[in-house]
Amino acid sequence: MAVSNSSNKTESLPSSQLGFRYLIKIIADLRLAIVLLLVIAIFSISGTVIEQGQSLQFYKDNYPENPALFGFITWKFILGLGLNHVYSTWWFLSILILFGTSLITCTFTRQLPALKVARRWKYYQQSRQFQKLALSAELNTGSLNSLFPSLEKRGYKVFQEDNTLYARKGIIGKIGPIIVHIGIIVILLGGIWGTFTGFLAQEMVASGETFQVKNIFEAGPLAASQVPKDWGVKVNRFWINYTANGDIDQFYSDLSVVNKQGEELDRKTIYVNEPLRYQGVTFYQTDWGIAAVRVQINNSPIFQLPMAQLDTNGKGRLWGTWIPTKTDLSAGVSLVARDLQGTMVVYDAKGELVSAVRSGMTIPINGVNLKILELVGSTGLQIKADPGVPIVYMGFALLMAGVVMSYVSHSQIWALQEGDRFYIGGKTNRAQVAFERELIDILEELEAEKSTKVAEAV
Repeated sequence: MAVSNSSNKTESLPSSQLGFRYLIKIIADLRLAIVLLLVIAIFSISGTVIEQGQSLQFYKDNYPENPALFGFITWKFILGLGLNHVYSTWWFLSILILFGTSLITCTFTRQLPALKVARRWKYYQQSRQFQKLALSAELNTGSLNSLFPSLEKRGYKVFQEDNTLYARKGIIGKIGPIIVHIGIIVILLGGIWGTFTGFLAQEMVASGETFQVKNIFEAGPLAASQVPKDWGVKVNRFWINYTANGDIDQFYSDLSVVNKQGEELDRKTIYVNEPLRYQGVTFYQTDWGIAAVRVQINNSPIFQLPMAQLDTNGKGRLWGTWIPTKTDLSAGVSLVARDLQGTMVVYDAKGELVSAVRSGMTIPINGVNLKILELVGSTGLQIKADPGVPIVYMGFALLMAGVVMSYVSHSQIWALQEGDRFYIGGKTNRAQVAFERELIDILEELEAEKSTKVAEAV
């Protein structure tokens, strides 16, 4: 009859409320959360494998239509789905939001009610109730007074009423899954917030120049507030350390953060894996180049000429420039360099090799003395702001804490004293063998106490 009343009550609910309950049930389904997590993992892997934020030509060169990678992955496929910036696509963010909604719904519909039930205790007042427990015993001796200290010694919180007793420990193990859900939700919120408010930029800056972040190629809709406007960065010096055989060992940039008046606010020498951080913006050392060459012709003033990177079809990096040797620009020579070590080669107007020079050397050419003073290096900086990072870190801390808490066993013990009969039993949600051993130890203590009392009576 009760089932019929419950069914009638459910059927009497408005269709909109029934639909909402059904929707909540679907969203809170563990299977949906697992599927969403797998989808997120798959697309996150694709964002790691497929280069993000590159130019159109890059994808055309590396993912041609013929032959297509695996028969279907082409540059059109990648750009069409947004796999070139997968973490900021509307559909990936929608999956994150749906996954977070599923976790929140599961927390409120399952985890919190389970915790509420675990915090609520009830006494077993009939001996037949102990038969439902996996571990239980019926003794002809024992008392609640002797059981009480034994349980407290093992960390149980004990509740006693008349001839019944209830004890529990490890309630934190029930809180752990909730903390895990909260941690994952915080991580998702941090990732979404970082996508909406963060930006990624690249700058190639010559030594001695001051710049502000402008070359932004990836930014969220709310990123304008994160782009620095009141300060810039000066490249005091850029240099490269080489190994004995001429290979690059490490490249460095001495950077100063300066305000609009040119006053230094912060300073640091950065290199690969050692960035500069200032007001939430991080400057990474990622690349280098040759920006210019400083030359002098006869006794003329020193002038600086820009150098451009040459197309070598992937056969190394070269920079070159044209140096006029006459004031009317009717004659000149070409200068080519491959690094900042100072070795350069000079070609005449016919493309024939004239000489190899180093910084500080002077060569006669076209009736003048050409002195190569120095090469001016440029530093390649990747600039990133992601306000969601601290939130993500906090989420991971909660996640790890929740996982540790979840390993704590939630154990419960009941006891009932009826005349000369003493009933005791318990259950746990994990570490069954350890709990069984603990319960046996408690029973042995009760038996030992009985033997002691008998011996004292004799």
